[in-house]
Amino acid sequence: METKLARISQLSKENPDMVFTSLGHLINKEMLENCHVQMDGTKAVGIDGVTKEEYGRNLEENLEALIESLKKKSYKPKPARLVEIPKDNGKMRPLSIYCYEDKLVQEALRRILEAVFEPMFYDEMMGFRPNRGCHKAIRKLNIKNVGV
Repeated sequence: METKLARISQLSKENPDMVFTSLGHLINKEMLENCHVQMDGTKAVGIDGVTKEEYGRNLEENLEALIESLKKKSYKPKPARLVEIPKDNGKMRPLSIYCYEDKLVQEALRRILEAVFEPMFYDEMMGFRPNRGCHKAIRKLNIKNVGV
């Protein structure tokens, strides 16, 4: 699977105007199983109460059913559980907690979208990208300003 995503990244980088029309077939059992293995099992559970451990007990059957519903286009994500968490300033911030199966699908989609779009970004673009963020952007600005 990683080879296919690497090839998509390569094509995206070499042909920025290329339009990828069908990538849904990349979400297969292998990819979802890999997403399951890498998923953090300590996160809060969604409204269905299913944990990573519980989902993994019948992993083969669960993934087969998930893939079948994705193929039939009958997959419907469950509603997120909304939790309010306190901020440093005393106010509250809403946090959506998704069901485990929805997290698997989201992770698979993230991997595909990242393979397509990551090669198109400039190195200076930091927001919501792998191994980047506002702290890295500030460090990069400070390094550039030292030479000025």
